[in-house]
Amino acid sequence: MSTERYIPFTKQDIISLCLDHNKTLSNQPFTQVCALLSSLFHFQYHHLLENLKESYEPFNPNSATRTLTVPAKEQLVRYQKSFVKNFEQVLNAANFEKITNTDLQEALNEESLFKVRLEVKFSDFEEIVFYRRGESEKTETISKFFGLIKKPITFVNYDRVAVYIKFKSEEHFTERKLPLGCIPGSTVIKLFQNVPKADLEMLFPNSEIRMRPIDKVVIGTSAIIGGGIVLVTKLGASLILLATLLSFWVGMSDEAVEIGQKQLIALLLGLGVFGSFIFKEWSKFKNRKIKFMKALADNLYYKNLDNNAGVFHTLVNEAEEEDFKEAILAYSFLLKHEKGLTAQALDKEIEQVFEEKYQCTLDFEITDALEKLERFGLVYSSQNVYQAIDVNSAKIVLDQHWDKLF
Repeated sequence: MSTERYIPFTKQDIISLCLDHNKTLSNQPFTQVCALLSSLFHFQYHHLLENLKESYEPFNPNSATRTLTVPAKEQLVRYQKSFVKNFEQVLNAANFEKITNTDLQEALNEESLFKVRLEVKFSDFEEIVFYRRGESEKTETISKFFGLIKKPITFVNYDRVAVYIKFKSEEHFTERKLPLGCIPGSTVIKLFQNVPKADLEMLFPNSEIRMRPIDKVVIGTSAIIGGGIVLVTKLGASLILLATLLSFWVGMSDEAVEIGQKQLIALLLGLGVFGSFIFKEWSKFKNRKIKFMKALADNLYYKNLDNNAGVFHTLVNEAEEEDFKEAILAYSFLLKHEKGLTAQALDKEIEQVFEEKYQCTLDFEITDALEKLERFGLVYSSQNVYQAIDVNSAKIVLDQHWDKLF
């Protein structure tokens, strides 16, 4: 598994971690620096959130507002480009990684862990982008042959998956209807948790249940055997009589055949039994499909975290916290070294502390962290060595940044 940029601890835990790692820090002054820094990041991302809301509104399938004027086609194109650019920025800041087309194709070819076969009509989409965060290996026990065999399997699991899908325009859907809730030309955004890589196809809004080969064999074998028994026991004599009558009609036999009331009633009863058998088998097929749909719905119910506009509200909050955690970690670790550290040495120290003390393997974003700190004036560099200003000076500098906002 590759190392992750995401820091899997809360903002408050990171503050406590910084205080624990650097015993020279005083609690109150340092937490005041944290509050000021967090507020500045919050203001910065509030502006980005407003831009996302404005550019997504024309494509939001859950919009509850009306518009004073209908946007022109050129304006819609600008809105779409603006939204995609800002959404990718938020995902990157929240430390999500783009799922490549190769990974997506591998997922579609792998067997589902939930014993469900899905078919996705990719022709319905104008654009598809998947992002994930947190990649790990998990092991679960799968039951086979009615629970008689239990087999442990290891699979790749994604902690978070963000889905961005734009449907084609209404002209594309003249001959077929979209699933309930899907609107032509709309942009669907979804956020899921704990998604096995092999089951990424269940996240598509237009995925349809299909029978697996094993299910077709089970149902088909049952129908053939049961149908044969019904034909022999309930219709055998009547069918022989009909065959004899048919051969007389076509001239293959000279012996006349008569069907009396008794034989006719037996034939009708047999046909009724056979018809009920066919209906039973069809119901069995439909019920199995409903069972698969329930399995899919149950899994999605607990995996779905947010939809459409709610997704980027959640992601903006996570991006804001990730920026804060990266910056405050780099700042507090630098404070411990009066003579400063190079970016490489600082990066190594932070990753080493997380791995040795908290059993967490990180790919710490040292370049981004230092860039943020330099932008706020909390660190300065000389000959590739970075040094942090003291906490009291940091409070003054950050307060000045806040005052300049308005």
